[in-house]
Amino acid sequence: MPVDTTFLDTIEKTVRSDDGWDAALDHILERFGADSGTIHLLAGDGLLHLRSASRGIPPVVIETVRTVPIGKGMAGLAVERRQPVNACNIQTDTSGDVRPGARVTGLQGSIVVPILRDDRAVGALGIANYGERIFTEEEADALMAIGRVLARAL
Repeated sequence: MPVDTTFLDTIEKTVRSDDGWDAALDHILERFGADSGTIHLLAGDGLLHLRSASRGIPPVVIETVRTVPIGKGMAGLAVERRQPVNACNIQTDTSGDVRPGARVTGLQGSIVVPILRDDRAVGALGIANYGERIFTEEEADALMAIGRVLARAL
């Protein structure tokens, strides 16, 4: 699912608008048919800080992912590796990429991509579904392009 320049322009305008990050995340979820998502941004303390989260994520999960260390969980690994981290089913994943707390969401298919600016990770964009799902390489590439657009808003 490639994303066209019109969609990327919409994301850039939206993230810079009053509705900002939350509305941009809503557009992304709709475009990919995803049920849930988060955007984390890298702060001066070296941690990823939650900037936006879709509705319906349990409060206990929000508290758990409010800050994420680089290299921990899918978001931290995507930033550390500067590449997508994809899980067909986070409920049964045994790769070590998924933290046990992620299972509380009830989500299954999930992908997190780094938000890159000049090849430097400045955040992470994650989306997920309640059913099993493998995000394709084409979808991962599209999410990476969206991440580059989000980075321009920083």
